[in-house]
Amino acid sequence: MTNPSVSASDNKTASAQASSTLAGDINTRAFSTAAIHGGYDTAGNAEACNVPIYATAAFDMHTAEHGDDLASGAVQGFSYSRVANPTTAVLERRLAELEGGAEAVAVGSGMAAVSYALLCAAEDGGRIIAPTSLYGASVDAMLSFFPQFGIHTDFVDDINDLDAVEALITPQTRAIFAESVANPSTEVADVPALAALAHRHGVALIIDNTVPTPYLYRPIEHGADIVVHSTTKGITGHGNAIGGVVIDAGRFDWSQGRYPQFTMVEQAISDERNGEFHSFWDKFGSLAFIRRIRVKYLRTLGAVPSPFNSYLQLVGLETLATRERQEVASTTAIARHLSQHPRIEHVNYAGLGNTAQASLVARDFPDGVGTILSFSPQGDESRVLRIIDAVRVFSYVPNIGDSRSLIVNPARITHREVPARYLQAAGVDDQLIRLSIGLEDVSDLIADLDQAIERAYRD
Repeated sequence: MTNPSVSASDNKTASAQASSTLAGDINTRAFSTAAIHGGYDTAGNAEACNVPIYATAAFDMHTAEHGDDLASGAVQGFSYSRVANPTTAVLERRLAELEGGAEAVAVGSGMAAVSYALLCAAEDGGRIIAPTSLYGASVDAMLSFFPQFGIHTDFVDDINDLDAVEALITPQTRAIFAESVANPSTEVADVPALAALAHRHGVALIIDNTVPTPYLYRPIEHGADIVVHSTTKGITGHGNAIGGVVIDAGRFDWSQGRYPQFTMVEQAISDERNGEFHSFWDKFGSLAFIRRIRVKYLRTLGAVPSPFNSYLQLVGLETLATRERQEVASTTAIARHLSQHPRIEHVNYAGLGNTAQASLVARDFPDGVGTILSFSPQGDESRVLRIIDAVRVFSYVPNIGDSRSLIVNPARITHREVPARYLQAAGVDDQLIRLSIGLEDVSDLIADLDQAIERAYRD
């Protein structure tokens, strides 16, 4: 079994062929079918119907000549699981197909995916434009950690304010980064407009698509260049595995002057013995970004997913469409119920169609915006804490996208490291409760919330 993304030496023609193979099936078969069969061939896996778990650190190279060919990239194959593993390779191909991308690299967590993608784009002093409404760990990384590596972020309160975004673009800008659906506000990004703006300036658009998953939204179809996911969430769907993925549309021109890291000679993909020296762009063309993610970031920094976690993600992925349909229906019903509750001041759920984003949601998210919502009960923070302590069906955990329904107070947990000014701009305060809706019966979930709210207001 081989993986087109393993080798660091394919020429541009081979890369283009790989891209066509990986991405083409999304146009020829239904999503649910691709989620079960995409990227896997039983003939190359002892006819196993389910994807096997290749629990091995390394692979037999057989002969000295073959080992040299693998190391140089002259042939494709597997040699060491820190670079590629057959179980993980199926997950990568399947997710690339479902997102309509050319190639993917799976990593150990969603934050590894975000960090690798942004660092890869902004190496050597680049700048990123991003909204203040991002997930808390993303804001923390971009605000206080990436600057230690010379990479800075220009934050904007409204990522859909194109004039404000454009005003931040400088010659050092390497990427515009946004979440397709923000967590926990559920505000949606206008990806087509952002893509047009970014490309007009020769800047890449990177989208975190964790909340809606590729079942509800596929940013590449709307112009995004790179998509990242925390596969821990809706893709795995059962809260039992940590993972992330970077997916490349395979069409951005990384050879322009903004991205010198892609046109400089790299020892890792060159053959010094034979006097052959390459850059990622001249060797891989439009796949330069995703190949650099694998060769420089995954191989060197090592946030590698375990084969077992990749397997669990593949199992969860098989039921993604069915889970999302039910969970979105339940989320919508709960959002409507809470919006009419006398103790609830405000509900954040763009899927209700009653916000200023209604037309944008109708255009880009006809099947729903996802399975999270947030709301603010009346009173002070003590009521929030009482509600959380009183629920019986909901689980108090920081995750989202689980088959179990979850509750959390973001300002104290998932966004705790975010400065107050950014929290305020994102609409996150001590009064906010976030829900992630799972597969329980919706009447039980509503009843649980009702009794918790009632108990919270007993004097």
